[in-house]
Amino acid sequence: MKKFFLLAVLSLAVCAGFAQQLPSVNIKALNGKQINTADLNNDGKPMIINFWATWCKPCIKEMTAINDVYPDWVEETGVKMYAISIDDARTASTVKTMVNARDWEFDVFLDENGDFKRAMNVANPPHVFVIDGKGNIVFQHNGYSDGSEQELIEVVRRLNAGEEVKQK
Repeated sequence: MKKFFLLAVLSLAVCAGFAQQLPSVNIKALNGKQINTADLNNDGKPMIINFWATWCKPCIKEMTAINDVYPDWVEETGVKMYAISIDDARTASTVKTMVNARDWEFDVFLDENGDFKRAMNVANPPHVFVIDGKGNIVFQHNGYSDGSEQELIEVVRRLNAGEEVKQK
């Protein structure tokens, strides 16, 4: 009977579509200040969290493509993007230089130990998540192809319109 009850509760949880929340992990800002990922927010508006690395060419293409339209996205939707570098201690020193050279306008953090990456089940970058205004992960994709950043803004627009977002 106990097994049946547990199975029923688990089934209900899956059917109800419980959304995953951001885990609580410490990461570093480019200025060295620690921040807890559970504190990432956007005042009730959607967020994009992008895991990337300096050695990942598709990551750089995606981040550059997003940066090109990011001011328009912010103005239109109020979205905020957090770029999380998964560079380790050997390559983390190049992150700030790359960000400054490319003039990226979003917040960039370092996950040198890979704690946030592991907590979010990220295997390979680029891996992008869209978080709704309540802090629930509602969409994710892995990899990058030209133009796929448009899918992200469409998800954000649907969230702002109050529409339910279902992962494809």
